[in-house]
Amino acid sequence: MMESDKSKRNRRRKAGAARREKGKRQGRGAEVFVPTDPTTVIARLEARAETSLLRRHPWVFRSAIKEIQGHPEQGATIELVGPEGEWLARGAWSAESQIAVRVWTFDSDEVVDREFFRSRLDAAIRVRSAYFDVDLERAGRLVNAESDGLPGVVIDRYADCLVCQFLTAGAEAWRGPIVEELQELLPAISSIYERSDVDVREKEGLPQRTGLLAGSEPPQTIQIVENGYRLQVDVRNGHKTGFYLDQRGNRAAVADLASGRDVLNCFSYTGGFGVAAMRGGAARVINVDASAPALELARQHAQLNELDMERMEFVEADVFKFLRGCRDARREFDLIILDPPKFAANRNQIDQACRGYKDINLLAFKLLRPGGLLVTYSCSGHIGRDLFQKVVADAALDARRNAVILEWLSQADDHSCNLAFPEGFYLKGLVCRVDA
Repeated sequence: MMESDKSKRNRRRKAGAARREKGKRQGRGAEVFVPTDPTTVIARLEARAETSLLRRHPWVFRSAIKEIQGHPEQGATIELVGPEGEWLARGAWSAESQIAVRVWTFDSDEVVDREFFRSRLDAAIRVRSAYFDVDLERAGRLVNAESDGLPGVVIDRYADCLVCQFLTAGAEAWRGPIVEELQELLPAISSIYERSDVDVREKEGLPQRTGLLAGSEPPQTIQIVENGYRLQVDVRNGHKTGFYLDQRGNRAAVADLASGRDVLNCFSYTGGFGVAAMRGGAARVINVDASAPALELARQHAQLNELDMERMEFVEADVFKFLRGCRDARREFDLIILDPPKFAANRNQIDQACRGYKDINLLAFKLLRPGGLLVTYSCSGHIGRDLFQKVVADAALDARRNAVILEWLSQADDHSCNLAFPEGFYLKGLVCRVDA
């Protein structure tokens, strides 16, 4: 009789516990970790640097490490111990990044091997069924990096295609086994494509990379269904993994707000908010973006969903200049959507980003009719919720408009954020109503 997966895990845990019990001794009031394998690499932390790990935060910065015992290879699994040698966690080593270790597990009995990744992937995929019907929607995030216990691993589904990002040294080291496990866990998937073409990989000393990982090449565009309407996704060249899946719930919210309103959709990309507004009964929608290819796909989305093209406009323009032009022409709207790209890629850009956010929100407030709505977002993780509210409030003040917050918005529920990892909460949005 074949041994079940559960029995295997229990056996492995007991064996691991027995090995570690043999490798421990008492010293200086703390249980000191002594590995049974002489090749094990240990990172000892500075005094008081273990606090974040005790709170289960998955990052260890290079400045927090006092010494490294051994010579870890890039992406290798190492042991993290406190100042007195007590075991804390097990994670992936990065020789280049300021985040020197990203934690795989806080469970001393959990071995980081292929079965570990299969278990984490399976758990992440299964839990999504509690958030939304991925088979009905045909698109969604299946694995959300640190918040699913897999730092640096992002996996999105578009119909029968998976798009993966391997963003860290640890994720890169396990790339092959992860792809193989995905094929076993999701046999109906016909294509697994990589979009590791992001700047964060350079901080890890890794080159950017895209291309087919398994199965057949994905088509030029893949049709998905979101909130009952159809959209085309370019997984090879589109933003992020092809589409802004994190805004799914917020597009539904815009549909509920748009009835009878003149809508200005800024930074429209491929027009997802515009389609939602039209489906919600908007009187008119203007989509504005600097990308001609994105606007062409937005037109295709309007046609695909049989929307009234006479009530839609697609403007290729710099949004800042377009808003100033509307101000000078004294144009007005009932609903304005601001969904700009990330303005702050690091902490050094926070002040500059705040100026950008204030500028576009100030202009938007000036363009709203009395009773009009502003739906405004920031996807910059370095811009906290309180700071974003302050920037929008300052914009309203300078625009001489009294505004109230009707609702806070956030990333879609499949982009879940672990409580111990607040950095995973990056998308924040406000729905504001202006008075006369």
